[in-house]
Amino acid sequence: MTLEKQIRYLIILFIVGLVFSGVTAFPIETLLAFGKQCLDNLKIDNSLSQWINFVYKGVTEMNKRFPFMAYGTDWLAFAHLVIAVVFIGPLRDPIKNIWVIQFGLIACVAIFPLAIIAGGVRGIPMFWRLIDCSFGVIGGILLWICYQKILKLEKIKTALS
Repeated sequence: MTLEKQIRYLIILFIVGLVFSGVTAFPIETLLAFGKQCLDNLKIDNSLSQWINFVYKGVTEMNKRFPFMAYGTDWLAFAHLVIAVVFIGPLRDPIKNIWVIQFGLIACVAIFPLAIIAGGVRGIPMFWRLIDCSFGVIGGILLWICYQKILKLEKIKTALS
């Protein structure tokens, strides 16, 4: 596989992750109900299942009493989709648009203080904050590899010109 194809593959993988994260934020109550049902059917009673049950109760009550609050989650989903669109730039011309990859790397690092600090303030259990941080780790690894490959591609193209 050529260097350009490797770069495109990594960017597409990152875009798919962003789109998946965004699209799954829209039906949050339905997905929580599904997760809760799966855990209930498996008779799992641990901190994860207790947290899912607690979150499901909060989301369903909020949606019944204050449905406008879900608009914030809709904006979160939309932001993921918009950010995914930005990565089309480096997909088309990775060298010219390397700044988008750098932006993505910064965002992946920024997940950590947000999850740890804001998660703590909001009462999110540490195990869930670490799950949130895993998105920064996975995305960061993908983008770091991509970044290194773009730098290599730039050197090759510079040497050829």
